[in-house]
Amino acid sequence: MSVSETASKSIRQNSKNKFPAGITPDLLKKTYQLMSTARRMAELYDEHKEVCSKYVHSTSRGHEAIQLAAGLQLTKHDYASLYYRDESLLLGIGMQPYELMLQLFGKSDDPFSGGRTYYAHPSLDRAGFPVIPHQSSATGMQAIPSTGMAHGLKYLEGQKLRDAEGVVLCSLGDGSVTEGEVSEAFQMAVLKQLPVVYLVQDNNWGISARGDEMRAMNAYEFAGGFKGMTRIQVDGSDFIASYVAMKKAMDHVRKRKGPVLVHATCSLLGHHTSGVRKEWYRSDKDLKEHQKLDPQPLLEKYLLENGFEAADLKQLHEDAVKSVEQDFNYAMEAADPDPDEFDSDVYAATPVMEEKGERSPDNGIKIVMVDAALKATDEILKKHPEALFYGQDVGGTLGGVFREAATLAEKYGDERVFNTPIQEAYIIGSTAGMSAVGAKPIVEIQFADYIWPGINQLVEELSKSCYLSRGKFPVQSLIRVPTGAYGGGGPYHSGSIESTLANIRGIKVVYPSNAADMKGLFKAAFHDPNPVVMLEHKGLYWSKVPGTNGAKTIEPGPDYIIPLGKGRMHRTAKAGSGRNKLLVITYGMGIYWSEAAADNFEDNISILDLRTINPIDWDLISEQVKAHNRVLIVTEEPVLNSFGESVSGRIASEFFEYLDAPVRIVGSANLPAIPLNTDLEERMLPNAGKVAEAIEALLAY
Repeated sequence: MSVSETASKSIRQNSKNKFPAGITPDLLKKTYQLMSTARRMAELYDEHKEVCSKYVHSTSRGHEAIQLAAGLQLTKHDYASLYYRDESLLLGIGMQPYELMLQLFGKSDDPFSGGRTYYAHPSLDRAGFPVIPHQSSATGMQAIPSTGMAHGLKYLEGQKLRDAEGVVLCSLGDGSVTEGEVSEAFQMAVLKQLPVVYLVQDNNWGISARGDEMRAMNAYEFAGGFKGMTRIQVDGSDFIASYVAMKKAMDHVRKRKGPVLVHATCSLLGHHTSGVRKEWYRSDKDLKEHQKLDPQPLLEKYLLENGFEAADLKQLHEDAVKSVEQDFNYAMEAADPDPDEFDSDVYAATPVMEEKGERSPDNGIKIVMVDAALKATDEILKKHPEALFYGQDVGGTLGGVFREAATLAEKYGDERVFNTPIQEAYIIGSTAGMSAVGAKPIVEIQFADYIWPGINQLVEELSKSCYLSRGKFPVQSLIRVPTGAYGGGGPYHSGSIESTLANIRGIKVVYPSNAADMKGLFKAAFHDPNPVVMLEHKGLYWSKVPGTNGAKTIEPGPDYIIPLGKGRMHRTAKAGSGRNKLLVITYGMGIYWSEAAADNFEDNISILDLRTINPIDWDLISEQVKAHNRVLIVTEEPVLNSFGESVSGRIASEFFEYLDAPVRIVGSANLPAIPLNTDLEERMLPNAGKVAEAIEALLAY
């Protein structure tokens, strides 16, 4: 039986019965009017394509029934992650055409982003409406943050920090279900039995790729492999069937019976987007087949068969058309954004603005860096019940491969400190959802070399959220990443990644070099409302590398905190002429190579510990460069195209008149990986001798 035959049969069957539970005449009238609204919006955009196509957009034509069935059942207690075709769903929750059109034209009063992101890309935090955090355009990406929202809800409910009343709706296109990140989300949803509904809208098209080109099975069939996932299949062109299916799914999740996947077949009546028009790749036959599934005529037929008057439906349609056309004209004339505000809301304001607490208490005991991290985590979990910690192997009795979480799972329970599957994308991306519902996640990527599967989420979902939502949805996320080389760790456990991270705008990157800084920066990173990646050098964890005893410090007091973006003078040269002094700018293991090298040059070497890669303490750098006149940058990364080169270039550009010698950089050799053999590793990496040679050469100018 074809999809169109299925739709017609469903409506014929429904027409013989009373309205199903939850469906009233008023609801049906509202639905019909909203379908008319969505239809006229799409028609207007096409009629005025020379204006409307300035910015790319997509409409919900063909998907109106399933989207309205979902949107009309969402409540103010719920959360949603939508995709770029969910225009009717937004109308269903109560958004007005004018508001959506403000986004279409990139206007200042666009309620989602103030003109910063595409049409039907919502960011909504409005009283009486479901919460819709920012999500990107990347297909399938929303599956992980939305599952993170459900994960956070379940955690907070278990801690009695909120009532069990909200559901999470994750809307997806069927083509996106082939993405690996969607599978990661499904895996965690069934593993933890999370309160999430995955609504998959299947119109059998990607862009120009048909379903049979993209997949061996549809989403309903695919989800059968995830034990514990309840599945529902429905004709998404039939509003009655769609409403019943979505009610069943949401009731199931509201009763906390586990996740549900709803697979809804739909027609695609509009263009893929305004930039990829349907006539470019679809045949007349295909377009005519899809036209048979237009939800509005199908609903109209049902209503007429069940006592509604044609004149009343005509009036509802005309009212919708008039309202849409009026809103369209108003939206076109609305004010554009103020260009002077183009760079606002990159970060949310942090409450940590100054160093506080005791860095080195009397009668304190020296600790290693890994214990400083452990103690900081322990103190946070003890004080903040909304905080939780997860990642690969951090739970259970192991407590991390570096023992950085030892005893925490036993102390706080498996719901707060737990192991995840090997899913770097989920570990990072879920924090966006956790943050949106009020949980405060601390997560760990086991080695820097394995962060790459999570970069997609870090860039698209976390880093852009605050800026594109105009500050409504900053992502509070502390991501711990053991990094660096020592002792034959080899090519997959020794990499340095700070240059890549420094190029991701909207996140902060921290790199402590000793136990006191570890604890103080850790606390600040947790309280920062923005995504923070904390790079932790494995070679400094226990100070086992010769020359790194200085990484052991007195444990700071429990209230000690260091603001992010503030460097520290690790060593200061004696007062005197700048021509006799040299400034080393470094971080992490570079501190100890530089310190050992500086011992060969009396007291005319200063060492600046950046502590934070982004935001960088440019005020301290400026002050110290002007006072020294010679600068050496020391990094563990390969030098070519690195963070170190960026700092070097900026210093040379801004302080050329103060310099008595070119800025030099000492870093690793420009190789693609750290070799396993320790002799080869040593040859590749910087060391005190290489730093000393560079210092001597600069002082000779």
